Amino acid sequence: MKKLLLVAMSLATLAGVAFAGGKTDTAAKPGASANPVELEMYYYKQENQEGLQKLLATYTEKTGVKFKTLIVPNDADATMSARAAQGQLPDILQMQSYARVWEYAEKGYVVDLSKQPVMGKVVDSSKPAVSWNGKQWALPMDYAGIGIIYNKDIFAKYGLTAPTTYRELQRVCSTLSSNGVVPFAGLLKSNWSAGHFITLVHTALLVGDKGVAVDKFVADMNAGKTSYGAVDTAKLFSVLDFYRANMGPNAQEDDWNEQQAAFAEGKAAMMVQGLWSYGAAIGTNPALNCGFIPFPVFDDAKKNKIYADIDSCFGVSAQSSHEKKEAALAFLEWLATPEAQKIWIEDYKLVPAFKGADLSSMKEPFQNLLAMVSKNGAYPWAFSAYPTTAFEDGCKNGAQQYMFKKLSGDKVIQNIDQIWAAAVKK
Repeated sequence: MKKLLLVAMSLATLAGVAFAGGKTDTAAKPGASANPVELEMYYYKQENQEGLQKLLATYTEKTGVKFKTLIVPNDADATMSARAAQGQLPDILQMQSYARVWEYAEKGYVVDLSKQPVMGKVVDSSKPAVSWNGKQWALPMDYAGIGIIYNKDIFAKYGLTAPTTYRELQRVCSTLSSNGVVPFAGLLKSNWSAGHFITLVHTALLVGDKGVAVDKFVADMNAGKTSYGAVDTAKLFSVLDFYRANMGPNAQEDDWNEQQAAFAEGKAAMMVQGLWSYGAAIGTNPALNCGFIPFPVFDDAKKNKIYADIDSCFGVSAQSSHEKKEAALAFLEWLATPEAQKIWIEDYKLVPAFKGADLSSMKEPFQNLLAMVSKNGAYPWAFSAYPTTAFEDGCKNGAQQYMFKKLSGDKVIQNIDQIWAAAVKK
């Protein structure tokens, strides 16, 4: 399992992510101090708080540095903007890659990490996700994929194989429904999952069908030269209709906990999620036997690729005191050590972006991700390159309201175009 993986990506200059066998050298104790500081950390990944807490507790035990955590799982921009206006940003900021990093760097919220030693320990191909104006403003932390996590035992019970085309997925859902099994565990009460889904399908149609690179599309949107509707919108919204129709009847009321419970308990055979959700599901039911595949938008299997890219990253607040900046930078440096990576992989259950990360202990769905990307490449996380409001207000709200039957497809496209244009003018 310890072998080099080159990942073909089409977003910006992201050319690949390398994974190989890890070293076992003993790390020093960075950040040790006779008068340890307390750092506030903001993060948005609610999926495995226990894993993060173990990471922080281990560092506290080693160095004495304490942490106060602030979780804002959805639409955190207003919270961070309010904190920034008061000069009270958290010392360490978890951010989504690309657009959020660009925004925070441009606003002067985060420290330039370009010359920090830890940046030499990440694979070079991960740096575009955290770069702005030729410098790196955050530490890329995890490579993630969004697709279909499916219950292999349920599939085997009904003689089903993992679908590779849209028609095959339709047949799978029909068989499951006819046997009283909900095909997809729903999550519509919060808008973020629907936002991920509409951008997943849109990116597949844009890149796989139209042959338009995401960076070209984003540049044209920023220049007012194209529309979010520059794909096959009939196909886009028919896929959203299909997905919604194959959720349970209470999907509109289902949030994160309900989705995870339905899948973990075997009440639903599949969920469209990132692998962070797999970690949460097996935490509830360790006996789950799962696989991971792309959501097949096309009937041509070769065009169906996993939706994968650098997900989250950590930045250091430019508003923190010198002492806290130094302590935060020492923590980021420690994250690259084998000790921290082991916790990140085995407890937080995420794939790190560091050179030499040992992934051999990761379960089958993670190996599925790496094998798929190695063989077929991936569609990049285009939403990370959108203006923040275009994704938050346009895509997330738009997709959710469409699935609630409160907005038409044409109105969703119109709203995204208008919000995007307004964001570019600011």
